[in-house]
Amino acid sequence: MNTQSYMPVEPGVGMEENFLSLDDILLSHERLPIRIECAFPRLGFLDKSSDTQDIPEGTKMELPLWLSKGLYERKRRVLSVELPKIYREGWRTVFNADPNVVDLHKMGPYYYGLGSQMLHFDSPENLEIAQTLLQTFIGRFRRTMDSSQNAYNEDTSALVERLDCLEKALFRSGQSGLNGFQGWEKGQASQLTASSLVLNYRKRKMTDVQH
Repeated sequence: MNTQSYMPVEPGVGMEENFLSLDDILLSHERLPIRIECAFPRLGFLDKSSDTQDIPEGTKMELPLWLSKGLYERKRRVLSVELPKIYREGWRTVFNADPNVVDLHKMGPYYYGLGSQMLHFDSPENLEIAQTLLQTFIGRFRRTMDSSQNAYNEDTSALVERLDCLEKALFRSGQSGLNGFQGWEKGQASQLTASSLVLNYRKRKMTDVQH
């Protein structure tokens, strides 16, 4: 019987979000550097560095991802979003050279998720960002999975501390599969049992026979 009080909900894929996922909720609170393109009356409380009632045009500040997406409009320039440094050309060059040298957790920890969300905002660098995200994932995937398969019953904290949130989930999945396989080889696999649907069906049949 599964006694886990909370069943984890998988995050969304790419630009999609799953609002029942704790990872996506945390991701939505990542702060982005933005520039106000028109005055925001009576919203001065959003800018902690100012004591004015309004936010004047041209103000630079940080807002969480969820609020930045809500205020962003392509036709009406309410605000513009600047790229976080890890998605800029300098860091893209590093990722394209050798993605395995970067500590994604330290730089993120939602490198892939936040990078995918940045594609919501019109940027001339969107294509390059998307390509770097893909190539970084491909370049790090084999090493992540190889590590998960070669760390049976070992302390893996040092291995995973440099991984992004998505990579950590893949690492855990790889380890879970390895542990299951090792248990099966040793004859420790759990016994197959009938599903609850089958059991309930049998109970109903017995009841019908008795009546």
